Amino acid sequence: MISHKEKTKLLQSKNFKKFGLDFHPQVSLISAFFVILFMVYAIGFPEHANTLFSHCKATVSKNFNWFFVLLANLFLLVPIYLFCSKLGEVRIGGQDAKAEFSRFSWYSMLMSAGMGIGLMFWGVAEPVYHSQGSLPMLGGDSASAAESLAVTYFHWGFHGWGVYALISLALAFFAFNRGLPLSLRSVFYPVFKDKVFGWIGDFIDIAAVISCLFGLATSLGFGAQQINAGLTHLFGLPQSSMVQVSVILVITLIATLSVVSGIGKGVRMLSELNIRVAFVFMLLIFLCGPTLYILRLYPNSMGEYLQNFITFSLWTESGDAAWQGGWTVFYWAWWISWSPFVGIFIARISKGRTVREFVGAILLIPSMLSFIWMNVLGGTALNQSLNDGGAMLEAVKNNMATALYKLIDGLDFSFAAGTWQVLFSLVGTFLVVSFFVTSSDSGSLVVDNLTSGGKMETPVPQRVFWAVAEGLIAIALLTAGGKNALNALQTAVILSGLPFSLVLLMMIYSLHKGLTKDFAFIKRRREDKLVNKIFNEKIHGEFEKIEAIKERLN
Repeated sequence: MISHKEKTKLLQSKNFKKFGLDFHPQVSLISAFFVILFMVYAIGFPEHANTLFSHCKATVSKNFNWFFVLLANLFLLVPIYLFCSKLGEVRIGGQDAKAEFSRFSWYSMLMSAGMGIGLMFWGVAEPVYHSQGSLPMLGGDSASAAESLAVTYFHWGFHGWGVYALISLALAFFAFNRGLPLSLRSVFYPVFKDKVFGWIGDFIDIAAVISCLFGLATSLGFGAQQINAGLTHLFGLPQSSMVQVSVILVITLIATLSVVSGIGKGVRMLSELNIRVAFVFMLLIFLCGPTLYILRLYPNSMGEYLQNFITFSLWTESGDAAWQGGWTVFYWAWWISWSPFVGIFIARISKGRTVREFVGAILLIPSMLSFIWMNVLGGTALNQSLNDGGAMLEAVKNNMATALYKLIDGLDFSFAAGTWQVLFSLVGTFLVVSFFVTSSDSGSLVVDNLTSGGKMETPVPQRVFWAVAEGLIAIALLTAGGKNALNALQTAVILSGLPFSLVLLMMIYSLHKGLTKDFAFIKRRREDKLVNKIFNEKIHGEFEKIEAIKERLN
């Protein structure tokens, strides 16, 4: 009987291996074809593309919002169940596997890859936007600062990380415990058996590649808008699609240099740097901002979040679902479309962790850090919006990408205010660029992994190709969206996340089946050890009795 490792080698032996390349032809070429087709359409016919995007977004939001709501809850409940059950004792890579990275490096890479640009873009803008009027899910005439932050926590907290925990656990388990390739196809081995090495597996990986590319491109689009806002603030450059395209090209070049160095060097070092600089940046804003207001707001906003957790989780908007489509549905689709990228990335760095440690860390650590970040930056912005005559709110309405720099302008420095504001703006822009690069380079490694039959190490030219492809898709979306680029970015995520959510649903059954089998093995091992221990103790006891009898006879 052929082992899983031999089947993996057989799959990878079909790769195209000429001209210094090593890729799976079906997955790579079909994915590249769809990407190129989309770029030609979006850039060649931007007005038609933007109209189509708007129609598709409205249709999905109106007819499938209930589906995304139920999915998000299911994807959170399954990891919680695994954490609480005996299946949490299973160790990724086998019971004797050791962790490759320290906990700090591990947490840093989780945060940087999972939501870096998102925190920078939405950390200020979202709570301020929600504070401008009533929140449909809560009703009432106007939203308080605590309620605005609570809804922001909901979008950036446990539900989203539940999606990441589910897919990354499934990928890590089947790759390291079953010897299958680190690819989405492997997760479905209990369902399709050896068919995952054929066209069914190709289809799954193609869906993952396309979902991943559009999720990444959306984040890169947000990052380009915010970097453009920073350059405008610092150097007076205009805010335009041309500048944002230039930004994407430059950052893609930097990301390409990082991706060449691999995950152990460039990605890890950048991730750790991101977290350290972000912590200092947040601490300085906390100290220079309304410190007491922030401290009081945190327990209030967390209380609102926990008190309304069930309401937030199950609320579904009727009618055209415009609010939920632009926020909750967009976020759940964004988390889902990012999940292949983040899932494979987390799987690669998580060998040696138990299921319980894995799920607990992914659900709690990034969520709590995100809540603190949102409270400090969002709380500062909310306080400013109460005292600046609506200037902060107007900035968010006009261009969300400028919100971070508007917040910095509003900080109260006791001396050399202009200098400190420039310095803060430079650090903020650096963080956006750094998170931008980290998302792009780690995403390129993951997409290359998917398109090479699950290989961990691939040729440099392939990594470069996918890094460039991500940048070009982001350029295409910004070009097609024009002045309404945000709508185009959101639509791309929703349309890629909807079909891929069906893949995640099938994954739940497959993962549970695999973990159950591994736990049965662990249980048998424990029983064997217990039997051996009892047997040895009994033999030892009988031996001692014999020795005692000998002594009495002597």
